[in-house]
Amino acid sequence: MTDSLLEIADQLFGLPLADFTPARDAMAKEHRADKAFAAQIKGLKKASLAAWVVNLLVRRDAPQVEQVLAVGAALREAQANLDGEELRALTRQRRQLTAAVTTQARGLAHDEGVKVTQAVADQVEATLTAAMVDEGAADAVRSGLLIAALTATGVGSAEVVGALALPEAAGFVAVRREAEPPPRPDLHLVPDPEADEKARRAATKVVDEARSEVEAAREALTAAVEEVEALQARSLQLQAEVDELKGRIAQIESDLEENDDELADADDVKSEAEDTVAETESELAKAEAALAKLR
Repeated sequence: MTDSLLEIADQLFGLPLADFTPARDAMAKEHRADKAFAAQIKGLKKASLAAWVVNLLVRRDAPQVEQVLAVGAALREAQANLDGEELRALTRQRRQLTAAVTTQARGLAHDEGVKVTQAVADQVEATLTAAMVDEGAADAVRSGLLIAALTATGVGSAEVVGALALPEAAGFVAVRREAEPPPRPDLHLVPDPEADEKARRAATKVVDEARSEVEAAREALTAAVEEVEALQARSLQLQAEVDELKGRIAQIESDLEENDDELADADDVKSEAEDTVAETESELAKAEAALAKLR
């Protein structure tokens, strides 16, 4: 019996993130006899890292996820009858629960060899929060077919459109999958005839990389030295201009002081000339008066 698109999507989204694309393309080739169905498989989008972590949590620890969603459902049901203080207390509890489950999800990803940064962990926690406040988001999380993280858009609502691999995934429940057991160690020690050559190649690669890093560091140092020298030269030039301007200002101040002295002397000469003119005009008036009497 041919698997449905949802069943195929469930298989693909249960794989390690790096295996998704090659497995999807291989699955599409297997169904190439049905071009339309193969195109649907080929059209399945790869999940973001945060969405993949949530999908992994759903498949590896479904009871824990159901507990989170059950608490969210209870909170939504009781919300209408709670006062502000009780709501704040329940909100704190919800945050503690989502934070704890997010930490667990990061651990599961780590077991798969995937490092989850704090930014991605924040998206995982936001998705769990959205699933607690919105029933549609809860169904989306249960499907294990998220391709993008969810975000609560308000009290009791979350944005789910575009976050699922398939529109019909809402209501689907992901098949639980256990972690693949680690491979059993091979206790037979077989000497590798190329071990020495491999070691030399590895050592050569390390040396080449170190040389490249040294060369890059030297180039950066040369550029920094050139920049420092250029700025030092510019500093000396500017200081010379400052000294020149200071000398010019000192000369102008000296010229101003000398001009003020000359102005004071000129004012004295002017005053004396004015006095002389006044005296001579007085003498002239007296002479003219005496002449007039003689006529």
